[in-house]
Amino acid sequence: PQGEGWPGPRRGVRMSPGRRGCARCRVTAVTGGDGGTGLEMSDYTQGLEGRVALVTGGSRRIGAAIVRVLHGAGMHVALHYRRSRGAAEALAAELNAVRQGSVALHRGDLLAPGAVDRLIEEVVDGAGRLDVLVNNASNFYATPVGCVTDEVWDDLLGANLKVPFFLAQAAAPYLRLGHGCIVNLADVHGLS
Repeated sequence: PQGEGWPGPRRGVRMSPGRRGCARCRVTAVTGGDGGTGLEMSDYTQGLEGRVALVTGGSRRIGAAIVRVLHGAGMHVALHYRRSRGAAEALAAELNAVRQGSVALHRGDLLAPGAVDRLIEEVVDGAGRLDVLVNNASNFYATPVGCVTDEVWDDLLGANLKVPFFLAQAAAPYLRLGHGCIVNLADVHGLS
């Protein structure tokens, strides 16, 4: 999943559980009156050039906006998608036209057994590092009380709680190496 310009295969990566820290890799959300995404790069995106971000659910809506902002800051982006292949390929082509080989696509259902560990390994093997994990992928649909089944419960909690947790756990050793960070997104409906 890598192209020309992608950082390259992992070489001599050693786990270092004793190292701690967080990169200064925050992106601010602002209200935009221009009808755009509402996301702009802030001063905090300085120094991100050449680093690697994994954005789950990065092909559409907020995920695509995050991918564009991080790419605009000079990052290489591992763009994960599940079903939105056309949108993912179009976004990757758009951004790779600006900076060849700077976006790699990773398809997968993160609820499938072994998918989380496989995704992290693919990103690190392809890029040689992982500096930012953006847990954006989610499932959302109406779940009125009295209509929730075990299948719906497992699907919603799996996608919105289990997957981000296990992605963070799998990515943590690599993020520690570069003092990286994890960004978890929540929907307004999950906060009300």
